[in-house]
Amino acid sequence: MRASEISRRAVLAGTAAAAALATVPGVTTTAHAAAATPSYRWRNATIGGTGFVTGVLFHPSVRGLAYARTDIGGAYRWDDRTAHWTPLTDQLGWDDWNLLGVEALAVDPAHPDRLYLAVGTYAQSWAGNGAILRSEDRGATWTRTDLAVKLGGNEDGRGTGERLLVDPRDSDTLWLGTRHDGLLKSADRGATWTAASGFPAAVSATGQGVTFLVAVGRAVYAGWGDGDGSATAVNLYRTTDGTTWEAVPGQPTGTSAKVPIRAAYDGHARELYVTYADAPGPNGQSAGSVHRLAPATGRWTDVTPVQPGGSDTFGYGGVAVDARRAGTVVVSTNNRWAAVDTLYRTTDGGLTWTSLKDSAVFDVSETPFLKWGADEPKFGWWIQAVAVDPYDSKHVVYGTGATLYGTRDLTHWAPRIRGLEETSVIQLISPPVGEAHLISASRDIGVMYHERLTASPSRGMATNPVFGSATGIAQAAGRPAYVVRTGWGDNGNGAYSGDGGRTWAPFAAQPSLAHDAPGPIATSADGGTLLWSFVHWDGTKYAAHRSADNGATWSEVSSFPKGATPVADPADPTLFYAYDTDTGTLYASTDSGLSFTARADGLPAGDSQFQLVAAPGRSGDLWLSVKWNGLYRSVDGGASFSKVAGCWASYTLGFGRPAPGADYPAIYQVGSTETITAVYRSDDEAKTWVRINDDRHQWGWTGQCITGDPRVYGRVYLATNGRGIQYGERI
Repeated sequence: MRASEISRRAVLAGTAAAAALATVPGVTTTAHAAAATPSYRWRNATIGGTGFVTGVLFHPSVRGLAYARTDIGGAYRWDDRTAHWTPLTDQLGWDDWNLLGVEALAVDPAHPDRLYLAVGTYAQSWAGNGAILRSEDRGATWTRTDLAVKLGGNEDGRGTGERLLVDPRDSDTLWLGTRHDGLLKSADRGATWTAASGFPAAVSATGQGVTFLVAVGRAVYAGWGDGDGSATAVNLYRTTDGTTWEAVPGQPTGTSAKVPIRAAYDGHARELYVTYADAPGPNGQSAGSVHRLAPATGRWTDVTPVQPGGSDTFGYGGVAVDARRAGTVVVSTNNRWAAVDTLYRTTDGGLTWTSLKDSAVFDVSETPFLKWGADEPKFGWWIQAVAVDPYDSKHVVYGTGATLYGTRDLTHWAPRIRGLEETSVIQLISPPVGEAHLISASRDIGVMYHERLTASPSRGMATNPVFGSATGIAQAAGRPAYVVRTGWGDNGNGAYSGDGGRTWAPFAAQPSLAHDAPGPIATSADGGTLLWSFVHWDGTKYAAHRSADNGATWSEVSSFPKGATPVADPADPTLFYAYDTDTGTLYASTDSGLSFTARADGLPAGDSQFQLVAAPGRSGDLWLSVKWNGLYRSVDGGASFSKVAGCWASYTLGFGRPAPGADYPAIYQVGSTETITAVYRSDDEAKTWVRINDDRHQWGWTGQCITGDPRVYGRVYLATNGRGIQYGERI
């Protein structure tokens, strides 16, 4: 399970929470003044993919046009002339964070400029309803229809087929398969929706419901993911008149055909190919099959390339037909960890198959992280999105849990990922000196050293150890060559660098808690003391540990608030701070982390993602972001705090190079000083703020981390949950 799948229900309160602003008796406030929005240019810091691409669709009528959907990072349009993906949903803002997961996409073969998205990340009770986005210009602009049902672009089954379809007989009619609410129909191109009458499947209890919709000539077929695999189970329905639905006769049953994953229609041979598995995926599949149906005769044929069995357990996922050659089909395995996933290709309708993995030659020089710390990249995993270019039989692409691979000759493969960035980022450091202006820590891809912002880091993921997901990173303020990191590693869960993050070595030892609950880490300004906090993925908090010998030995710090994030004073190496979010109390240590005592209390409490940040170059200058409770500041090391007026919500805050003529660092914040949650900069210690993003650049939820560049005034780096690292510069 990807770490970025963890629900963000606690951190994503809407703007209505402003009414619940907390106050601390005796705090002082300062006046706030608004300012005009400066001009900023926003771009991704290039990594390349890094997330689950759940669907890829070539347009059947336009050469070189394709679309991709992701589980948490929105949708993209491909331009074959520039070999680049353009993000299409960055305009979705803070309150619409749940719409960044794309459940399905659809194009209209008769109207090439029309594009439809079904968006909604989670189908849980705490998430909002889904929506339909409708475009007449290939996603450049959108019209939105809010739905009365929930969608699940990041739920199990997100890699199944497209649940959204333009009716093959009428471009004004759209179908939408839902997870819990059956089949919906629109007669006005997605503007309004009603339950489709006559659809026989009951309301879903498993959260799979309709797994795909596919046009078969003038008919529409719908996969149903709630079957139990029994001899009487029904997992495939069809309509030939748009009104009456029936179970498709003779359909395969049994464990290997329990859940229909995807389907593709070969219009030349007039045959439908369906992939199946015993679970919706992308995890948990151990059996699967591929079947071919001749709709005219009702004849089913089992054309499974390789039967799973023994230790070689997997399901089947993607399926795509060659629009130029009858009987040419590509299918993917999924969740095949023993023998590694592959694509199988047939040119004779499934009588014989060839594994494309066996002859594959990979070039991942453009995105070196895909080696995962090894010598060679793997073919991939979580392969449920597969597409064949309708204008080029040898142009095949497939999605994985981290990228899109493509080939033009069925042998040589390389990432097709330029412009598509889906990283879920947890922490960013912009060093004051050295080659790199950025070091990042992310879920799923660990820590990266960014020598350039416009190219994927040449070293790939930080090695020795390699982290599947990072949990913390810190740099010694007075000794920037010293950097430490923590996470889920293959050779220990903590490491240090003596060259600013270029190379790493694991700590000589680690506390036993690090095996199951590695959390954030801090280093003193001189690098002489480490404080490592421990939090299990289920939220259980443990005592922090301290090391004064670069991780060779560790001792418990019982007075440190369990689970808190340690913060080092950037000027005094003997000082550390921690904010206890359970009680709303600031703790401080004056003896290099040996002991902590309470200072200010009565501050906002109850949310583990409240953030404490120390202003660079100053001792005891602390800023506390407490979400909808606002922003607080202490200039006496946490003995007292004052609430910053005019900032009614603060989610994350950081610092960068001062403005020309200023003697205090520029402050960057994701928060609300106006009516919306946005990205702001202050050049005068939070007395006034300017918004520096715009309505086209919002990226959903952005409350994890923000930091300015200490060497470049106005440059800011922003962590997103699904749209990678955004960086903005003044223009």
